[in-house]
Amino acid sequence: MPLGGFRIRSVDYSKHIQKAEEAARRRNYDFAIELYQQILEIDADIGEARSGLRSALKARHDTKKSGRFMKLVKGASSLTAAKGLAKASKFDAAAKACESYLKAAPLDVEANMLLGTSLESAGHFRSALAVYEFIAQIDPKNAQGLKRAGAMMARTGDPVQALAFYERALEADPRDRDALKARKDLAAEAAIQSSRFDSVEHSREQLVDVEQTRELEQSRRLHRTPEELEADRDRLESKFAEDTSNVDVMVQLAEVHEKLRDPEAALDVLERALSYRKGDRDLEERVGTMRGKALKRALAKADKLGDQEKADQIEAQLRAHEVSELQRRLAIHPGDAALRVQLGQELLRQGDPDAAASELQKALSDPRKALEARLLLAKCFESKGFGDLAANEYEKALEGMAENDQRRREILYSLAALSEEAGDLERARTLYTRVYEVDVSFRDVAKKMEQLR
Repeated sequence: MPLGGFRIRSVDYSKHIQKAEEAARRRNYDFAIELYQQILEIDADIGEARSGLRSALKARHDTKKSGRFMKLVKGASSLTAAKGLAKASKFDAAAKACESYLKAAPLDVEANMLLGTSLESAGHFRSALAVYEFIAQIDPKNAQGLKRAGAMMARTGDPVQALAFYERALEADPRDRDALKARKDLAAEAAIQSSRFDSVEHSREQLVDVEQTRELEQSRRLHRTPEELEADRDRLESKFAEDTSNVDVMVQLAEVHEKLRDPEAALDVLERALSYRKGDRDLEERVGTMRGKALKRALAKADKLGDQEKADQIEAQLRAHEVSELQRRLAIHPGDAALRVQLGQELLRQGDPDAAASELQKALSDPRKALEARLLLAKCFESKGFGDLAANEYEKALEGMAENDQRRREILYSLAALSEEAGDLERARTLYTRVYEVDVSFRDVAKKMEQLR
């Protein structure tokens, strides 16, 4: 198949990926997307191409507003087809249908998850890893995506990075049994690997078979060794010294610093780049993301040192940054209901239910996010002690909800608890009964049934 006007003659896709990366850096996202898609048509398991495609689609999405609704409507059939194909175990076809839908909705977490599981089931583990890593980027508290990223990272030979993903999954859900077991197993494997490479300062970046890995990286370039990354860093720093105002070099240098697990250095470089291109939305996005990573790393260091006071201060800075970043993105995309729901959820988590409710009420107009927004809005009212308003939102959420929707139990239980608190014990027991009839083990519903007998 022709690619960019010529035919691929070997399995080394690095030049073609570099061409796509350069197109993306120049904001020619359509061309970059086309190149990545052509590579994946030839080999669906080129992880770097899959990762690059995700980034290019996201960048294009962030810069274009018009026509998104109609594109989503047209793409909905592709998502429906993808679900059907996945159920029929036609995983390659399901992945292609997912990609067709994600052209218009690249930040749809559910569709990305379906893409990842389809690729994984088809045996395209490096591509699956790229998708799960992207999910971890756009939805950092998605425990399922983090667990799958960990599983794929372990499968591709990096137990320490796999361990890091499972630890993040446990931050999102501390009681996840699968993540707890995987963390235990990987910790032992990582310790063995570390002992084999104790002469290397950053052992977590070493893979089991270095020579085999080098060959793999040259052909796939999904992972690069610390030595290669350090060589890239030195080369780019030399170029930067020659022209300290070259923004493209700064961006590349920041990417290398990030891969070397040095978000602070990456942030410094990106902030300098932004000073030369003020108002550049792509750079603003990169700076915001990197500042969050730098704060998370500083928080982890403070926790490790046992400095609780400093850790609390950094955590407060991180939470404030997350809100500020969501507000910045919303100023660019005021019609993005998903962003508004994220902001509302974060404000509620930080103890500002009034501000959270204001954002969530605006998100109700988008049918794709209305249910999620309504449930969070009910929580806002509950936290304010407005039980009647919360109950009203829960009742609206139940309207039209499928009987087999797992969220029904949560809503019914919440309504029952509100009725019990208001002293309406008869209605409370009726609602608890509806939960008990479908799941006797849900929370303490069995105990509630006995208490209200």
